[in-house]
Amino acid sequence: MATEKEFKTFTEEEVRRHASEDDLWITIDGTVYDLTNFADLHPGGVFPLLEVAGKDATDAFYGLHRQDVLRKYDRYRIGTIADFKPQIEWREPGSLSKVPYGEAMAFQGYKSPYYKESHFRFREAVRKILDPLMEEARQYEDSGERPPNSFLETLGKHGLIAANIGPGPWLKGIKLPGGVHPEEYDYFHELILHAEFSRFACPGYISGALSGPLISVPTILNFGSPALKARVVPEIFNGKKKMALAITEPYTGSDVASIKTKAVKTPDGRHFIVNGVKKWITTGCWSDYFSVAVRTDKGISMLFIERGEGVETKLIKTSTATCAGTAYVTFENVKVPVEHLLGEENKGFQVILSNFNHERWAMLTGATMTARLAVEECFKWANQRKVFGKRLIDQPVIRFKLAKMIAAVESAHSWVESLTYQMNNMNYAEQSTHLAGPLALCKFQVTRMLHDVSDDACQIFGGRAITKSGMGRHIETLQRTYKFTAILGGAEEIMADLGVRQAMKKFPTGARL
Repeated sequence: MATEKEFKTFTEEEVRRHASEDDLWITIDGTVYDLTNFADLHPGGVFPLLEVAGKDATDAFYGLHRQDVLRKYDRYRIGTIADFKPQIEWREPGSLSKVPYGEAMAFQGYKSPYYKESHFRFREAVRKILDPLMEEARQYEDSGERPPNSFLETLGKHGLIAANIGPGPWLKGIKLPGGVHPEEYDYFHELILHAEFSRFACPGYISGALSGPLISVPTILNFGSPALKARVVPEIFNGKKKMALAITEPYTGSDVASIKTKAVKTPDGRHFIVNGVKKWITTGCWSDYFSVAVRTDKGISMLFIERGEGVETKLIKTSTATCAGTAYVTFENVKVPVEHLLGEENKGFQVILSNFNHERWAMLTGATMTARLAVEECFKWANQRKVFGKRLIDQPVIRFKLAKMIAAVESAHSWVESLTYQMNNMNYAEQSTHLAGPLALCKFQVTRMLHDVSDDACQIFGGRAITKSGMGRHIETLQRTYKFTAILGGAEEIMADLGVRQAMKKFPTGARL
């Protein structure tokens, strides 16, 4: 990369003299690039470069490439045009978006009753930690390889794995970003954290790293023995170990009562012997520990099982990247100490149901940010893409699609914020009583919103929306993966029915038209 002292200023006339394949300069927003040695390496061939050789290539570049390409090839930058004032803003890592609706309203200068100063500090600090990790995440998302331990260890160092699980006593003694004290950490801080992870636009990578702890560790925190918590939780929070929740089976998904994996006690009563299979277990391939739903003699129980003899995992390829580690897990005569029982024997439903509301809420926070990112991408693209002699944004049909997307995202996010406020002001029992129905209906609404936003975004981006790299990569990812939110954590149909059934319980018996 060139150093500042090597940079020079040029006139436009000087740049025009370098317009051949053997001597090829271009300018992009007043910055001069010498592409002579790059021309033969250009993925699109030399011809597109010759068309703009010696000229201002700003519009041509931004019609084909994302801004981060300029960062990648900064070594070809040689100077600037004299007295030129750049017109394009560079978004620095860690900064907030200035694109309308690119951030939640509270973070674009609007008033909000929900956020305190600590929330703004937390978001700023978290974004500065996570933004430098995005490029590596995208490389693993594309390759499908196992996420490196270094990523989790970085998160662990900043307390973000523990924070990812939500507010609670487990945060005591953990140093959180932005100087946020563990006792003041609330669900709005957690909402911000899930949203920031969603900005990676790497659902496979993030699932492989974080979804497992989010849905499995609470079974240890809330139902594990003190000894088990003391041994296992620190290993997970510091990023050294991974854990998965293993409930779903090939035979059943939402119908948990029909699971077939069995746990039979040994004659001396000191162990369970577990046999059975689990399927679609997020991060299962990479996990050291499993929280497993099993059928015991009089009902369903939950067991903590360590990877070892009799435990095998096989990778399942899904619509997200294989770095999610989605697994088919086999338990064959696995010996589990009775001390690894989570909660009470035959009362595993209490353990299973205990985190469903939080899991679904966490999915909502990430989903709304994913949709918001699509709005930002479409807004930018519509302003820079030119067709039929006009920008896309100058076409009424495109503005209408953007309007639909914005209205849908803002409406859904407002409901999520309202539910988050309720969670902040209710204890666990109150949340269980009052929020199961609204959260289910909100999840149903958000996944329908994702469907519509994804569809409109694809139409705005056209062919690029079905291309995994380049300009439309975020939109392609959304289109390919949004159905995960519609199925995991409770399918849309189950959520809709659950929401109405919960409302029926509170329907006043005397109400008539």
